[in-house]
Amino acid sequence: MPKYVALLRGINVGGNTMIKMEELRSVFSSIGFENVRTYINSGNVAFDTASTSDATLTKAISDAIEHGFGKKIAVMVRSAAEIDDIISNNPFDGQFENDKDLHVFFLANELSNEQERMVAEAVNENEQIKVRGRTLYCLLKISIVDSFVGKGFIDKKLKIPATARNWRTVKKLAEM
Repeated sequence: MPKYVALLRGINVGGNTMIKMEELRSVFSSIGFENVRTYINSGNVAFDTASTSDATLTKAISDAIEHGFGKKIAVMVRSAAEIDDIISNNPFDGQFENDKDLHVFFLANELSNEQERMVAEAVNENEQIKVRGRTLYCLLKISIVDSFVGKGFIDKKLKIPATARNWRTVKKLAEM
């Protein structure tokens, strides 16, 4: 049975959108997913289910969370193979020492040419970005809270749903 990862945006960050992982696992199981497990307390859920599209899974998960918790939450779904591909094709491999310097943004959709141009124009010596499909890799020499991506660039300028994880978390997702 295929393995997937759901990445929920903004779960248990800064005291907002609080959801217990045990309850979240229960919601995932209630919609028919098997082998449900979570990593840390911030909305990383691995599960097995029959092969289907990311869009179908995203809708089922979003609906179940809204029904179970009364919250609308952005959800990005990737197959285990896609997570492995993200790791194998890291454009910044060997260019950072700390896994917290590399952030991966999981995008709801691929960027348009105009959105890619906006990203290219925003890049600077402290914030390097590479886009690959529905993945945006961001290598930072500054804190993410001080970066343009940390200040809402993807939401405000690109206007695309996304959620980010640091490199250590991405590698852990592959192990799940």
